[in-house]
Amino acid sequence: MILLLDLGNTRLKFALLDGDEFVRRGAFGWDADIGHELALLWQTWPVPERIVGASVVDAARETLVSDAARDTFVRAVQWVRSPAQACGVVNAYAEPQRLGVDRFLAMVDAKASGRAPCVLASVGTALTLDALAADGRHLGGWIAPGPLLMQQSVLGATVQVRPSQTGSLRDLADNTADALVSGCWQAAAALVDRFVARASGSLGGSPTITLGGGDADVLAPLLDHPVTLVPDTVLRGLAVWAATHSPSGDSI
Repeated sequence: MILLLDLGNTRLKFALLDGDEFVRRGAFGWDADIGHELALLWQTWPVPERIVGASVVDAARETLVSDAARDTFVRAVQWVRSPAQACGVVNAYAEPQRLGVDRFLAMVDAKASGRAPCVLASVGTALTLDALAADGRHLGGWIAPGPLLMQQSVLGATVQVRPSQTGSLRDLADNTADALVSGCWQAAAALVDRFVARASGSLGGSPTITLGGGDADVLAPLLDHPVTLVPDTVLRGLAVWAATHSPSGDSI
């Protein structure tokens, strides 16, 4: 069994992989007492043979999770960093390590699952977009604030925009709360649709479009293009990576 760790901007997700199946899963927001919560939960889990993690957070939070894993399972975490190429995916970045490992692993999952050529969109704290060719070449992508971060940015930079209520998505808003929510979500949707239009030619004209991230279910109905919701792409990509790399990090 392999314990897989996905340290995202908003929360920590983890799953115990046995063969090809996730037999146990869990998640905690970073506002929780992560070390304590993990110790309580993991002491009831079987001891994994390996622990493999991917992180887009700071070293302090990585250390917190590593310590919890070591204390509970007496295992070190094998951290995956974005390489120039692995698992059939070729990184487009001239400095490969600067591509978020979450984006790289999502492409690993897409390639292994037969979804390439494709556009991969993930909506959470950030909105990320990547184009993956049929042969596994990453053609590049975009990064923008996620819809909730857009709203926070407007509120933090203005004086008059102070809604007194929670807004709702509307085609034509007649109040500030609805206008802010609607504008930010529609801006995110428009960016995804525009990226698909720009990338389609390089992807053969008819790429599949997948949408992941914590806010995927809200964004999906706003898009002009049909999309497939694909949850847990980082954990799934980690599973593929772990199957093709030894504990020392060498390719098998």
